[in-house]
Order: sequence, then C-alpha cells, then structure tokens
Amino acid sequence: MPPRQIDGSRIRAVRRGRDLSQQQLGDMVGVSRPAVARWENGQDFPKGEKLPAIAKALQHPLDDLFPHDGLPDLQLLRCDAGLSHAQAAEIINASRGPVGNAESGRRRLNDDYVEPLAKAYGVSESDLLAAQDRSFGVRAPSSAEQASGPRTIKEKIDYLLQHGYVGQEAPSDEDIAHAVNEHAGVATVTVGDITALRTGATTEASDVVRAGLAHALQVDAVLFQDDAELSAEDLQVWEAFRFIGSIHRGQILGLTARGNSTGLSPEMMATINDLVGELRDKLPGVPGEE
Repeated sequence: MPPRQIDGSRIRAVRRGRDLSQQQLGDMVGVSRPAVARWENGQDFPKGEKLPAIAKALQHPLDDLFPHDGLPDLQLLRCDAGLSHAQAAEIINASRGPVGNAESGRRRLNDDYVEPLAKAYGVSESDLLAAQDRSFGVRAPSSAEQASGPRTIKEKIDYLLQHGYVGQEAPSDEDIAHAVNEHAGVATVTVGDITALRTGATTEASDVVRAGLAHALQVDAVLFQDDAELSAEDLQVWEAFRFIGSIHRGQILGLTARGNSTGLSPEMMATINDLVGELRDKLPGVPGEE
C-alpha cells in the first residue's frame, strides 16, 4: 500500500470538480480508465509513485489530496519523487534489492548510493539518511520536539512520570514529598507543595527541593538544576527515557518492517539491542536486567 492515505471518493470528487473523465485522468497519469475506476471505488490503490502525477493532473496539493502522518521515510521520498523501485535502482546502477531492502528495514543503503538517491529524490543527504533511520524504526526527535523538551519543573515531573515508570507504578505526590524530605534530612515540602509543582501552580523551588525531586524520581540532580534551555546532553537523556519507555510498551519491538511479515530483521534487532544497551548506561537510576 502507498505510504500516503488514499480516499477513492476524494479522488472522484476532485476529478469531477475539474470536469475530467476517468479516461482523461488515466491518460494524464499513464493508466487505464478501469484502473482509475478501481481507485475511486476503493477496490485498488494507485502505486505510491503515481500520487504526485495524480495530484498534478487534478491541480490539487499532494499533501491535501493524499495526506501522510509524521516525517518521511525512504518509501515516501521515492514515491514523492515519482520514481518506481526500478527507476530508483537504475539511478544507482543496481538491482531493485538495495532500494527495497532499505525501504523495508532489512539492510541499509551502501554509502555510494546515498548521494545519487538524495539528488534524485530532491533532498539533502542528511534528510535521506534521516528518512532511512525512520524506515528502520529509529526515531530521532525533531527540532521542534527538542525545542519544546521538558524545561520547567512541571514539565520535567510530567515527563519522568510518563516515561520513567513503564511497567511499574509511578510514585504519588505523597511518595515524592516523602523522598524529597528524606533526601533533605528535614521536612522541606508537603504533599500539597509537590502537587502545586506537578500541576504548575508553583513554578519556583529551592536548590534543596530540586535535588530532592531528582532523588525522588531517580535521575541525576543536574536535570533539575534550573529551567534553562536544555543542552544536547540533557536532551539525549530525556529522549533515552522516552525510547526505553517505548520499548517496554512494545512500540519498537512490536514493529513489523514493511514487506517483512516476520517482523524486524536480525540486523535491525541487533542494532536496537546495542542502542538499548547504550541508553541504559546513560540513564541514571535505571537498573540492569536481572
């Protein structure tokens, strides 16, 4: 199935709005009239590489006519360039295997293929490599997500409670207050104080309370030091929490690579295992497997 959402009735409505027959649309995109009829009746889907031509023929924005979720992977880049597997393979003077394997998360592109494919797809080499990561199920935070990463005390508490306790019960406000006071060695906060910090009703906290929050939520004290813009190292730690959480929820290990009904390839599983090992070493307070 193409990487974009396809609604046959939408194609029909836009085609009729342009006063085009099925035959005329088919001629413009290089398919038969029955093929167009099957698309519009929901009996079949146009090939992904045909979607830009269909949108152009109907004089309609591609993203509006055929929307997609998230950032592009390799399949979407190729299709949006209007190229079939065979045409992409011809560009790199290879069989269809390297293109298909990379798109389905089985084997990464040879370094020699990156530049010509990026040029053919109309993207930078870094964008193509990022798309390849997404084809392999590896998600990097976007610049927008990084900029909006947890900065305030409320955001940090929310983030840690959401991502740091998958598979186990997260501490309550009472638990956190007890741990903060235990760490301080004196009654520094009440349960109400913690509730106010967690909900954002209170935004200021002393260094003692911040250190106690880090202790209570099992992270390095530096992550609660202030509300300044997060460094690259801090962002890596926050993303590590999210990544480990997604693994426990099955959002990564449950992935099935496109075109591979048996799931992720052994190579991809090995890559994920190595990455998990790296992230666990970077996460303060995360115990190893017993």
